[in-house]
Amino acid sequence: MAQPPDHFDDNYSEKSFWQKLKDYAKTAGREVVEKALLLFYAAQRPEVPVWAKTVVYGALGYFILPADAVPDLTPLVGYSDDLGAITLAVATVAAYINDEVRAKAQAKLGQWFGITEDDTGQSADRE
Repeated sequence: MAQPPDHFDDNYSEKSFWQKLKDYAKTAGREVVEKALLLFYAAQRPEVPVWAKTVVYGALGYFILPADAVPDLTPLVGYSDDLGAITLAVATVAAYINDEVRAKAQAKLGQWFGITEDDTGQSADRE
């Protein structure tokens, strides 16, 4: 498994990433979680360059930190800054988010939110 660059070790670890998602998936919302998963799975690809992984681990490290620009416990807006950081990172490394990465993220979203992506690419509730 790929390790983050040394200067992000204090903020990012795979264990803390999964713990944060597990604890706050419903609170953070589907959009934040989906983008975080896209970043996580993209960073696992061996062909992704170090600069792109650095962007990913920086954004995920920010997401994991409990004390950020807008505290995550603030109702309604607590994850807006996290979404901004994660969205910017997704846009920056978009070339490394392929169909396999998207499929892994969708599978995990389906487990947590009870949704799948049908053949048209639209999210659908599971029966």
